[in-house]
Amino acid sequence: MMTLAFSPCPNDTFIFDAIIHKRIDLEGLKFDYHLFDVETLNTMAISGGIDMIKVSFFTYLLLQNNFVLLDSGSAMGFGSGPVLISKNNYTLEDMPRLTVAIPGQYTTAHMLFRIASPEAKKKEFMLFSEIEDAVLTGKVDAGVIIHENRFTYENKGLKKILDLGKYWEELTGSQIPLGGILAKKGLGYNIINKLNRIMFRSVDYAFKHPDVAMPFVRAHAQAMDEEVIRKHIQLYVNDTTLSLGTGGKVALTKLLQVARERGLIER
Repeated sequence: MMTLAFSPCPNDTFIFDAIIHKRIDLEGLKFDYHLFDVETLNTMAISGGIDMIKVSFFTYLLLQNNFVLLDSGSAMGFGSGPVLISKNNYTLEDMPRLTVAIPGQYTTAHMLFRIASPEAKKKEFMLFSEIEDAVLTGKVDAGVIIHENRFTYENKGLKKILDLGKYWEELTGSQIPLGGILAKKGLGYNIINKLNRIMFRSVDYAFKHPDVAMPFVRAHAQAMDEEVIRKHIQLYVNDTTLSLGTGGKVALTKLLQVARERGLIER
């Protein structure tokens, strides 16, 4: 039995539906799956207890000795990065004196914020879905939002300080790698190759039969509006999700390079 963990976000439930409901050839493998928020997944991967797991790409940079990145299942692209928001007209220069909510210590969102505002030290790490309310109630001065909150913050009267994804694109000229699917190296060459093929089939099935996955997506979408669900999937599931390709590999190389240059990981 393979242990599998991913998030309840629409992009993940969309691409894993075919595996969970055995709609594709699983090559004899069976999966015991669990759903957790992104930062819980990151810390679970660091502890090493799951065979196949979705993590933030910053976490992957920390775990390359123990995990292999699968070619399918990644979330990356242009115009899809985290956004730094507030209810006040702050600028990036204000961040060092403010308290900023971050959706997890090991998230790519935190890495991007550290690159954009290295002097900011007053951070509150919290569940990504709680950040909008924390900003609205004044618990924090600003917050870095991810996932579907990109589509909702303006309707709540919150303001964009900086699109961290766009900041990354201008800094590197490449798309932003947000998260990917890892497999433990200890599983061995043959099993990892199977997982690569299975993940490809699952994403391919989702692309070809998008409506089939929607009941599973809706069941875990936390009362999310249907339009937001579909926007979420369209934003985070693309050709690079099917296969990293040259563009995806270049983006990962850039991520590693910048993380090393800024001292965010060991050389």
